[in-house]
Amino acid sequence: MVRVSLLASMAGTLSHAQEVEDQVADIVSEATEERIEQAMEDLLDDIESRISEDSLRIQTDHWLVMAEEDVFIQLEEEGYLFDRVSELDGLGFFLAEVAAPASFDLSATRAGIYEVIGGDRAEVDLNHLYTAGVPADANDESQLAGMPPRELLTLPNDLSDLTLRIGIIDSSVDQTHAAFSQSSITTRRFVDNETPPNFHGTAIASIIASNDPSALGLAPRAELFAAEVFDQTAEQGEFASTVSLIKALNWLVTQEVSVVNISLAGPPNQLLETALARVRERGVLAIAAAGNGGPMAQPMYPAAYPQVVAVTATDRRGRAFRLANRGEYVDIAAPGVNVRHALAGGGYASSSGTSYAVPFVTVAAARLLHSNSEPTEMLDALYAGTLDIGAPGRDQIYGYGQLQFQ
Repeated sequence: MVRVSLLASMAGTLSHAQEVEDQVADIVSEATEERIEQAMEDLLDDIESRISEDSLRIQTDHWLVMAEEDVFIQLEEEGYLFDRVSELDGLGFFLAEVAAPASFDLSATRAGIYEVIGGDRAEVDLNHLYTAGVPADANDESQLAGMPPRELLTLPNDLSDLTLRIGIIDSSVDQTHAAFSQSSITTRRFVDNETPPNFHGTAIASIIASNDPSALGLAPRAELFAAEVFDQTAEQGEFASTVSLIKALNWLVTQEVSVVNISLAGPPNQLLETALARVRERGVLAIAAAGNGGPMAQPMYPAAYPQVVAVTATDRRGRAFRLANRGEYVDIAAPGVNVRHALAGGGYASSSGTSYAVPFVTVAAARLLHSNSEPTEMLDALYAGTLDIGAPGRDQIYGYGQLQFQ
């Protein structure tokens, strides 16, 4: 195309410009058509691939309504009946799960409900699916692979003695692992699978609360409340639904945790955003992985919500993890490359990703909240104490900067 434009420009200086342009067009027309056809095929393949990927991020046979109790009473009076309704006592909402036929139109249903009760009194959305960060450069060949969490940042002495109440939303935790022989971990499962995946949850729990001296956790005396939200299928791999996430948040609020560690990412969802806003109103801070989609990726949720602290990952030299998302929503950076963690089933592995950076910020925030129960004031102090390693001030790669324990 560049050569065609050049020839056309040259022809403009000649008396037979149109003739030259016609000859050039005849010469390249066949090749151009082939290129266009190939480009169109590539575009369609890409669209089909994205549609396929998106279909795996929605539980297509379910839609959801979340609101306070009086809204459901009003909807019932108007003829809306819901077969499956759960009370979220910690959040102060009710959650309805509704089976949807293939012809289901979410927009029309949402508009109908809003017409009855008003658009600011309920949230209506699909049951979106979320995935844990896929470990990059995972290595389990050595029993002591990677860097122990406590060697990646300078830690205050009191962390070894503090009893912090920390929630995590992840896959299951292998509590038979030696790393947890003296740990305090309370679990609750929000999936029907009796043998759910446990790699990721075990890793995150160990970075926080392992008692094994060879891979001591950041806060070995922490009380962990682990919400198990991940299911697994051959087609979709490991995933967590909006329903499981919201119910997990509700449970953790009732357990009076100070922070919630969320090492998963996915699409935006109106119910999840509202639930997280209510969690923040309850004085609980949610901290989530920014995502591992790469520098050009779109924002990932729940990290991109304003009520959530979005964490990116850095290596030992303070360089950004190569697959980390970037964007204005990134709040803070923490170690997340080649981090040693417990391996479900026994032994240790090292993994990299924004998921593995979240526990560092979670523990730092929980420690500050231990003496200051106001999340906004605590965050101001946390961000003010960071090491500015990117462009001056807050930037899209490191947020406010690299975490430093106060």
